[in-house]
Amino acid sequence: MRFDTVIIGGGLAGLVAGISLQQAGRSTAIVSTGQNALHFFSGSFESMKEAPERLTALFAGAGIRVHYNPGVRLTPLGTFREAELSLEDISLFPEAKFADKALLACVPGYLDFFPAFLAEGLEKQGIQCRLCSLDLPEELQDGSVERRSVQLARLVDRDWKKIVQQIRLMIQDEDAVILPQLFGLQDASVPEHLRQEIPARVVFAGTMPPSIPGIRTQRLLKRRYEVLGGTYLGGDEAVEAQVEGNKILSVRTHNLEAHALEASHFILASGGFFSKGLRSNPFRVWEPVFGVDVDFDEDRNAWYNEEFVGDQPYMQYGVRTDVTLHPLVDGQPRGNLYAIGSVLGGTRPELGSGAGLAIRTAFLAVDKILESL
Repeated sequence: MRFDTVIIGGGLAGLVAGISLQQAGRSTAIVSTGQNALHFFSGSFESMKEAPERLTALFAGAGIRVHYNPGVRLTPLGTFREAELSLEDISLFPEAKFADKALLACVPGYLDFFPAFLAEGLEKQGIQCRLCSLDLPEELQDGSVERRSVQLARLVDRDWKKIVQQIRLMIQDEDAVILPQLFGLQDASVPEHLRQEIPARVVFAGTMPPSIPGIRTQRLLKRRYEVLGGTYLGGDEAVEAQVEGNKILSVRTHNLEAHALEASHFILASGGFFSKGLRSNPFRVWEPVFGVDVDFDEDRNAWYNEEFVGDQPYMQYGVRTDVTLHPLVDGQPRGNLYAIGSVLGGTRPELGSGAGLAIRTAFLAVDKILESL
């Protein structure tokens, strides 16, 4: 099977690269295990201190709307973090105190949302909170459906009008209503409907993973990629590369077995440890598909921080590249291979972190590939 470019990884970086190349008339394939950081996505794009028109246009083509409004976003624990660029349904505030009184809507028995922690954090910011319980959809009344984020999200979109009616009756003198980020999985327009119909400021608060905004974003990007003609090999894993000199000729995958994927260019967007783009044992860290060089500390004790909530050094480990994102093998670049996104770890701090790193490196790799043609 022959393509212009084969991309290993179907997360944010891989999909942005794939869509961009398909839009440029190049044939691509994405190999995705199904695990990626979008399932942990807060809805805000870290280290994006500018409003990138290129990203906005790409997302708009996929039916994803974003807004740029430098300020802070609400976390699931009622604390706030700086943010600039977010999905449209993720609120950004000029300051942490976005209301005087807030009605915090809860779902009884919901296992991925902690309203007491949220309320405690908000009250430290001077926002008085009152908790209320929403009636569950009929399918959840008998307890046969586990009350987790994905299960709830599959049901609430169709019942959004009933939820509006309940909240209208519950509101007293609150100037904000806080709802868990459950809405928009099946119908991306539902969060905006809620904002229009509820007579108070509506704020969606994050839940425990998986992230509903992240799953929705991944689905919409994947759909856009396939509409453009891209080949998405989901539930598969790249296992081995054929190399000649300093170039990659092909990769084999677990599902395709002997049928190799050949291409002129390859993009490594396999992510970090969570998505198994990087592997480790007690002695070393390595990249399993192409065997490229990885930056890590040889002292095992330096890999972690004993402070549980502190920054963990191993999260900065990643693939070593040259300035044009070609990964190195024994210090020499692979000429037709690019590494993008979180597989880089913290090795390229000038390109940002998190979603910002994924987006910038995806566009950089795409531009280099198109320039080479």
